Amino acid sequence: MYGAIIGDIVGSRFEFDNGNKSKEFELFTPECNFTDDTVMTIAVAEALMNAGKDADEKSVKENLIKSMKKWGQKYPRAGYGARFISWVLSDDPKPYGSYGNGSGMRVSPAGWLYDTIERTREVARWTAEVTHNHPEGIKGAESTAAAIFMARHGASLEEIQDYTVKEFGYDLSRTLEDIRPSYYHVEDCMRTMPEAFECFLESESYEDCLRNVMYIGGDTDTLGAIAGAIAEAFWGIPLAILQHLPDFISNDMWEVINRFEETIQAGLMEDIDDYTENVCIKEAIQRINETHDEEDIVTLLAALVERIRIDGQAPTPMEDVSNETGELDPETIVTGNPIGLDKNFKLAIHVITDDDGLRWIPFFTDENELFKEETTSVTLNAPIKIILEDGLFRDDVEGVVVNPFGNSYLIPKEQLAVVMKHLEADDESLE
Repeated sequence: MYGAIIGDIVGSRFEFDNGNKSKEFELFTPECNFTDDTVMTIAVAEALMNAGKDADEKSVKENLIKSMKKWGQKYPRAGYGARFISWVLSDDPKPYGSYGNGSGMRVSPAGWLYDTIERTREVARWTAEVTHNHPEGIKGAESTAAAIFMARHGASLEEIQDYTVKEFGYDLSRTLEDIRPSYYHVEDCMRTMPEAFECFLESESYEDCLRNVMYIGGDTDTLGAIAGAIAEAFWGIPLAILQHLPDFISNDMWEVINRFEETIQAGLMEDIDDYTENVCIKEAIQRINETHDEEDIVTLLAALVERIRIDGQAPTPMEDVSNETGELDPETIVTGNPIGLDKNFKLAIHVITDDDGLRWIPFFTDENELFKEETTSVTLNAPIKIILEDGLFRDDVEGVVVNPFGNSYLIPKEQLAVVMKHLEADDESLE
């Protein structure tokens, strides 16, 4: 949620059409400050963490109301609308049919906490419904969270745009040049969400996304919060921008942000624990090397199919093919902070060459196998299907080698094709 908060702060001084609609400006000045967008983003993050990842609608909404009232009363002059102030001060707050853009500006934590886009949209809807229960208000929250989910899972700009148009019906055919001349400060979702999406879709970096926001003007703090939240998930945030954040937010906000980061990291560790389920693959290789029986090869391929069907993953060494990580200054990196690059940063799966000079994509069943020998300095949690597809479709490799530094087994492209064939057919057997 750094992206939303920084977008709010940068946009705060241009709100109410106070800018000159230019991309040339200082990101941070003494005139910048956090607004209600930041306060409510913090409140939503706290509420979702307190409720828990698997909480039901009643529990999530109870926590949302409690947290939003608490933070709203703690920072009463952050720039809320009149109806929201009444809601914050009410002893029995009820949704009031709003279609304001506040539902989209505060929802970014929901885009990071859940494992499926369906769950992400469900919780995002609940974050809107406690106040913004108009269909357009709900769309604002769901579309923002869905885009964040897609961006952090590697979706392209085109895929995010297509999904947003199909699922939410927003007109994303206008360019920023089309929007800019007549656009002005407006606070409803119908005239905020498409514009925020366009600022993201035409961006080339996180910073460029924020500059796009100020270029079209309007409700710049909220546009910055929405577009910036999606851009963070897609582009990452450069440390040069991130380092300014402590100058603008309070210690109690930092406590929630740090807790949120710890929660996200804990979720990533749960994914890493998923490697232990690859033991079926490891055991099948052990049997093959002992028996050389073709039935054990079938068992191995069946295990691979099953692991892919349930979204199995494996620790995977990656190479920086863009050679951009060399530009990072280690002394500027703070543990726990996200790292973003303004350059075109690209990774590819590391390739291993055997004694005969043949190249193979490595597949490691767990981290113990990975770290038996040094591979690369970058390791990602990769879907097994992606690893096998790389081995099948890359012209410069022979296939996949499982656990190359230990009890290894070569899976040539012919066997990989069998795995993919049965996945496409959704066949339960390998007969």
